[in-house]
Amino acid sequence: MNQTACQVSVVICAYTEERWQELLEAVASVRQQTIKPHQIIVVIDHNPALLARAREALDGVIVTENVESRGLSGARNSGIALTSGDVIAFMDEDATAAPDWLAQLCAKYADAQVLGAGGVIEPNWLGGRPAWFPEEFDWVVGCTYRGMPQTVAQVRNLIGCNMSFRREVFRDLRFKSGIGRVGTLPVGCEETELCIRAKQRWPQTRFIYEPRARVRHRVPTNRARWAYFRSRCYAEGLSKALVSRLVGAGDGLASERTYTLRTLPLGIMRNFVHSIRHRHVSELGRAGAIIFGLVFTTAGYLRGTATLRFSSHKEVTNNTSAFVDSRIL
Repeated sequence: MNQTACQVSVVICAYTEERWQELLEAVASVRQQTIKPHQIIVVIDHNPALLARAREALDGVIVTENVESRGLSGARNSGIALTSGDVIAFMDEDATAAPDWLAQLCAKYADAQVLGAGGVIEPNWLGGRPAWFPEEFDWVVGCTYRGMPQTVAQVRNLIGCNMSFRREVFRDLRFKSGIGRVGTLPVGCEETELCIRAKQRWPQTRFIYEPRARVRHRVPTNRARWAYFRSRCYAEGLSKALVSRLVGAGDGLASERTYTLRTLPLGIMRNFVHSIRHRHVSELGRAGAIIFGLVFTTAGYLRGTATLRFSSHKEVTNNTSAFVDSRIL
């Protein structure tokens, strides 16, 4: 599949009118790609007023509602159902894509073994990056974090704000309802779980990370606060416990082991040494945030694992959102 033959359907999900301007900018950035998108599909998650507004304002865009249960997984599945491109790409409504985003992703599909491709998600801190916020935890705000590859590399899973898949993936698989963000609930891992299932189903294929495929993701001031950092880390631990239960701990925690045993210790040491050498309190704060972030994430994982141990597989698969929602800090 070459770039000229690569037809990409782009799915953007939205749920709140508070991000209306961001949604318009996201759509505009996709329209301005060097490779014209085959389709742009905007999915509105159970918000009739926003649905009507989007249908009126977004000419040339397919605007549809989430026909599944509320949440990002259901919204993405609803968008997938309307796609007809060879490749299906996903971007958040509060992000904007670089002009060559689709071109960079499409280039990866020349390899028949590539099942999906994603790229860099740069944080756009609206209130400035907090001095204490470590780059190792940029996943907290949905962005690329320190420890990810610096060059083209195979990865276990893609990140939701900048990812794409061959449409064949969705002939057999869907995003699992009950995993992932629902409104402002700070959970995730729906794309992680999907990528792991896809790799288990087609073991000879791979997912590729292409750093030249870039999007810029807005980070509002409320997500730059300690309270959000804490709750998001805890929720991530819960989500990892759930993913491990659904796909197996071997695959569910493979990347996390390297991150925990290598990336985080290096981050703690680097910031601690710099704080002593340069007498910067902010770097000592970042070292502390890495430690506390790991503690909160681990606490969420242990709490989730303990709870799931006493739940049947049917209860887990049918009521995952309730499981996560009831245990957020």
